[in-house]
Amino acid sequence: MLSFTEENYLKALVELIIFDDYLTEIGVNKLAEHLNVKPASVTDMVKKLNEKSLVNYQRYGKISLTNEGKLAGMMVIRRHRLWETFLQSKLGFSWDEVHEVAEELEHIHSAKLINKLDAFLEYPSFDPHGEAIPNALGEISLPYRKTLKEISAGKSVRFVAVKDDSKSFLQYVSQLNLKMNDIIDIQKIDQFDELITIQFQNESKVVSPKFAENIYVVCAKCNKVKDCNC
Repeated sequence: MLSFTEENYLKALVELIIFDDYLTEIGVNKLAEHLNVKPASVTDMVKKLNEKSLVNYQRYGKISLTNEGKLAGMMVIRRHRLWETFLQSKLGFSWDEVHEVAEELEHIHSAKLINKLDAFLEYPSFDPHGEAIPNALGEISLPYRKTLKEISAGKSVRFVAVKDDSKSFLQYVSQLNLKMNDIIDIQKIDQFDELITIQFQNESKVVSPKFAENIYVVCAKCNKVKDCNC
């Protein structure tokens, strides 16, 4: 059985390599920055994971996941996102409260428990933050989407996920009263400071470029951004 730390490293590698950048490998420094640890600590752990055939790594080289390592990381993410969904939908936790609790629950290894939890929740496809949930085989369908900042003025989009799932950002989104699946009309983008005027729920608000970089959207009409002709 893997330790909590080993699972956290594999989860981070899946998030960075597969979810965020669609890469095949990453460097030690990028993983260290993501985990907020020293590069030397990353090197030591990656060596251990390499010995267990969970990653491919050579000294001073890049890190990639083996099939076994990818599956192990996906299972941690599956457990985490199912627990987040359960905590919000069944126990009334807010979306900015679920992450920390799920960080603990994700290390419960009972496949029977997780599969029954999945069935109890009626096999959700996405967690409260709009992120896809891997199935029992570790398979996942990653939706193609863009950040709000990538969309031009005059477009209407649907809010589908957050890029930044930190507690402070989630609370900020809640303060704006912006909810998942809300339709956002992009009314104006200021050329000088790139402030964006948006309208949702019949109310106009001005948001920053940083905010726009951290929410994912799709076209409000066709639910796509790739090959969208709306």
